[in-house]
Amino acid sequence: MKRFCLPILSACLSAAVLFGGASSAAAYVNDALSFAYEAANPYAQQGWVIREDAWGGDLGSGDKKAVAAQLFRGNRYMFFLATDVEGAVLRVNIYDSEGKLAESKSWQRGRFAFAEVRPRGTGTYYAIVEILSSPADRTGWALVYGFRQ
Repeated sequence: MKRFCLPILSACLSAAVLFGGASSAAAYVNDALSFAYEAANPYAQQGWVIREDAWGGDLGSGDKKAVAAQLFRGNRYMFFLATDVEGAVLRVNIYDSEGKLAESKSWQRGRFAFAEVRPRGTGTYYAIVEILSSPADRTGWALVYGFRQ
């Protein structure tokens, strides 16, 4: 586990390793990943540990994708969702293994969406990524997360 203060160069290098850079689809996911790390950077500077784990892809408007993460009781977690598509509206919500909404708050700002959760128990939680609207047919997205005790 590494702690990051994430300049854009570092985020771009991580994106190239995680998603590859060969196709145009990977390119916009790489850009979305850079934005997700950019959103996480202020939290890293406040002592949050930003994980290297990242998820990404592309979705159409109204589409959703679930990603699983192992979360531990006693920690606070922040999920950072981003896109490079200007005008897109995103949402991320965190659910426990029983399908109950688990986050304490979530919000959306421009091309970013955030969710914070303090798990009641250790286990698998699901981040539901959603493209609410977008001017593009397919919207590249990336999700990163961090924790703090």
